[in-house]
Amino acid sequence: MPHAWAPTRTLPRRDLLARLAAAALLPAWPAADAAPALPLFDAPLFDAHVHYSHDAWQSVPPAQAVALLRKAGLRGVLVSSSDDEGTQQLLAAAPDLIVPELRPYRRRGEIGTWMHDDSVIGYLEQRLARHRYVGLGEFHLYGADADLPVPRRLVALAREHKLLLHAHSDADAVNRLFAQWPDAHVLWAHAGFDRPETVRAQLQRHPRLWCDLAFRSDHADGRRVDPAWREVFEAFPQRFMVGTDTFTPERWHYIGPHADWTRGWLPDLPTALAEGLAWRNAEALLRPARLQGRAA
Repeated sequence: MPHAWAPTRTLPRRDLLARLAAAALLPAWPAADAAPALPLFDAPLFDAHVHYSHDAWQSVPPAQAVALLRKAGLRGVLVSSSDDEGTQQLLAAAPDLIVPELRPYRRRGEIGTWMHDDSVIGYLEQRLARHRYVGLGEFHLYGADADLPVPRRLVALAREHKLLLHAHSDADAVNRLFAQWPDAHVLWAHAGFDRPETVRAQLQRHPRLWCDLAFRSDHADGRRVDPAWREVFEAFPQRFMVGTDTFTPERWHYIGPHADWTRGWLPDLPTALAEGLAWRNAEALLRPARLQGRAA
């Protein structure tokens, strides 16, 4: 199973609890021989949640990283990093493949502190002046912290530069982001690590909300799609996309197995819906016309 826990990272307590809660949602699937396997989904994928942070550069150099992405049969990859240099390295190595977004982190330790750090804004402004991106994120933000001055300025920068927001957040923070900018485009990382009924309610409430399914396995078992998630996918066929989440360097080696796992359950959906989750939805959201000629 591609979603093995990576013990080398110390997660903020709230983030760890969210991931543990997501794991608790996993259904008790039938035995392996209870249902026949379907043919694998024979099409490219768009991975909408990849990081290439400073500690990955040495263990997985850019050429090797790009080779892993291409071997997995990916047609596009949404990449962010701590700091942004990793994203720029991959973009230079594979401009046809990489779609860049900008995190507010210069190093890992800022995940839980960036929203209180005024210097983050100067960093974002500097990078936005030098390079072009499709979004700001992935950033971690919960509840009322979304209304702090630094996140508010981040939202203002996204609005100024016409960028989407890639938010690793609870539903409360997502609602607050839209309250600040009703016309925002928000990609909800991990679908909030929330239950399908909550995700459905959020999608109904916010027409410009999309979800990535990175680091989740409660929506499918590798062959069959969970019935509750199927209902949400069918209700919002253009609002979901797949992703891996390479939040530690070793998870780069899950990109291929994760793609294989994804191709195992996508055939359980109607073809048009499967293609939407696999790549069409991400392509439509993450490769808009404004990205053409994005190199600074």
